[in-house]
Amino acid sequence: MIDLTSKFGRVVKRHLKDEYAIWLITVDSNVAPQPRPVWFIWEHDSFLTFSQPKARKVAHIRQNPMVALHFNTDESGDHKVIVFTGQAVIDMTCPPAHKVNAYFKKYKTGIEDLNMTPEGFSAEYSTALRIQPTNLRGWE
Repeated sequence: MIDLTSKFGRVVKRHLKDEYAIWLITVDSNVAPQPRPVWFIWEHDSFLTFSQPKARKVAHIRQNPMVALHFNTDESGDHKVIVFTGQAVIDMTCPPAHKVNAYFKKYKTGIEDLNMTPEGFSAEYSTALRIQPTNLRGWE
């Protein structure tokens, strides 16, 4: 479990609440890192994101569940570095994205900007990925 009570942990907690996207890094079959920005929420001490089922990141996670995540360091001007490592799983028990209140509330406008209905988004991005971080490092 990640400690969010330390001074650095409180900074991380604020980013988990306020950031719109996070970079998810999976590894491909050649063990080459493959970063991509994803929408996420922090829920149950883990990251929850949704993907198209045939996306490469899903195939990568099936082959190798080890992942890393990090925030941009220049968005807020505070230049904090926050890097997580952990394991990702396909969460078969997760409800559709539009039924996850925190996720839908955070990305309602983004879904509308994609010209999608909540149900249409959930149908297209039907694979829930849950990432359990096992390590946190960084500095302010």
